[in-house]
Amino acid sequence: MTNPVIAEVTRGGIVESRHRGAYAVVDASGHVVAAEGAIAAPVYPRSAIKAFQCLPVIESGAADRFGFSEEEIALCCSSHNGEADHVRVARALLAKAGNAEDLYECGAHWPYHEGSRFALLRQGAGCAAVHNNCSGKHAGMLALARHLGVDPHGYVNPDHPVQRLIARRMGEICGVDLDAQPMGVDGCSVPTWAIPLKSLAQGFARFADPDLVAARRIMAAVRACPFMVGGSDDFDTLIMEAVPRLFIKTGAEGVYCACIPHAGLGVALKIDDGAARAAEVAIASVLAGLDQWTPEERNLLERFRHHDLVNWRKRGVGEVRGLSL
Repeated sequence: MTNPVIAEVTRGGIVESRHRGAYAVVDASGHVVAAEGAIAAPVYPRSAIKAFQCLPVIESGAADRFGFSEEEIALCCSSHNGEADHVRVARALLAKAGNAEDLYECGAHWPYHEGSRFALLRQGAGCAAVHNNCSGKHAGMLALARHLGVDPHGYVNPDHPVQRLIARRMGEICGVDLDAQPMGVDGCSVPTWAIPLKSLAQGFARFADPDLVAARRIMAAVRACPFMVGGSDDFDTLIMEAVPRLFIKTGAEGVYCACIPHAGLGVALKIDDGAARAAEVAIASVLAGLDQWTPEERNLLERFRHHDLVNWRKRGVGEVRGLSL
């Protein structure tokens, strides 16, 4: 099936670009509350499921053993900007578990945050793996390896005990046999499995179960420290600061997953062409269209449904907007 247009870009009073996609809003039993498009088609959730990857770090006892703080747990679930506080917390995660930076297998890239990137350049320093937006997640995985008493080397490989444990937990919460699903390699070298949007949304609805203590701890950490999940001017950080009852996470190639804990609902969305600009406004449109918010929360979500396009002279030239869904 052809997915519907769920976001568009305007310029000069006309629609210049259109973005197609699909989304599902599902409860823990699998009932579909709202949906558009091919929600049974598997997609790679990429970084949108970092909270699921963090569950074994909590449930195994690793987080308690090493005394992880709320900001450290939040960073384990992040795609951070590489700002100074992100680097500080990533290094603290490593140190508490007795891991060195040279154990990282996520690769290095420059901080997404422009000021932090320029600061490194002014110092004549290069980027390191700790600046990688996934360094918090990888620090959590290395801590899990230490806690399990297994060799941390190769912790990114699908057959490593860390990844096997994560895969089993993800399969359980989403109700999917990951052994039967396509598997790829994520940008940070860990496995990523293709999962139907409906199953991802149901997984996030189950994540909202008040009896799932580890999930409650993760969401409390993120709610207390939303900066750790993204950083300055980051969409995820900003929208969770505005609406603290929302738990949300982006993934590469136009994916978003979210959890509405007070309503027991999960949300998963994928933009066909992978555009992050479309994914942000589209997920805000989906969320704003639900009845589970106070009027104030809905008004705040509405503000994230569009953003202005400006040119290099900072002139407004159009907008990116999610369509009413």
